[in-house]
Amino acid sequence: MKDRKLLDSFNDAIAGVILALKTQRNMKVHFVMAAGALGLGLFLGLGRLELLLLFFTIVLVLVAEMINTSIEAAIDLTVKTFHPLARIAKNVAAGAVLISAVNAIVAAYILFFSRLNPLTLTALRRVHQAPAHITFISLIIVILAVVAVKAKRGEGTPLRGGMPSGHAAAAFCVVTAVAFISQDMLVTTLTFLLGLLVIQSRIETRIHNAFETIMGALLGVIITVLLFQLVR
Repeated sequence: MKDRKLLDSFNDAIAGVILALKTQRNMKVHFVMAAGALGLGLFLGLGRLELLLLFFTIVLVLVAEMINTSIEAAIDLTVKTFHPLARIAKNVAAGAVLISAVNAIVAAYILFFSRLNPLTLTALRRVHQAPAHITFISLIIVILAVVAVKAKRGEGTPLRGGMPSGHAAAAFCVVTAVAFISQDMLVTTLTFLLGLLVIQSRIETRIHNAFETIMGALLGVIITVLLFQLVR
């Protein structure tokens, strides 16, 4: 009987993880990022202590997200109308997730930056560094491509809504161009973060969904890379 209860406890715990993964968008993002970070850590040959730090950081983010989900579910069950204390509880729980995510970013920077920098510079030097005006040509072509796709699909306007996100495409066109021209890992990273902020703002304002912004970003990156590859 005790063994059965212990087994039930494990099953319930696993079901909780699966439920959070199925129902929480942020949990899905955390899982994808965790898998990518662990794979990158193995590829770069992190040591035992470094892998332990990486694993602990990942677990901290996942646990914080699950606790946040539990708190939100409990509050929604007991509080049917707006209550300032319920808002405080939800905001504090979300703040815990934010702090754990920032901690994960700092840990990833410490673990990966020194190893990725030489690899990234080598890869960038293999791409011909075209004149600066190619950046503006790339941006124009990206914008025209976005307008053409939106016109073909009949969705949104050139500056708002529809597939793909023009803002995300333009932002990551610039990110890619900066990466090729500067060949500086820090500058590229900072520009990439600004590109992510553009995507985040389009999603938060409900002008685009995540898929539309991702496709826009990919369009901007692909066109810019092709132009920098082709221009000699």
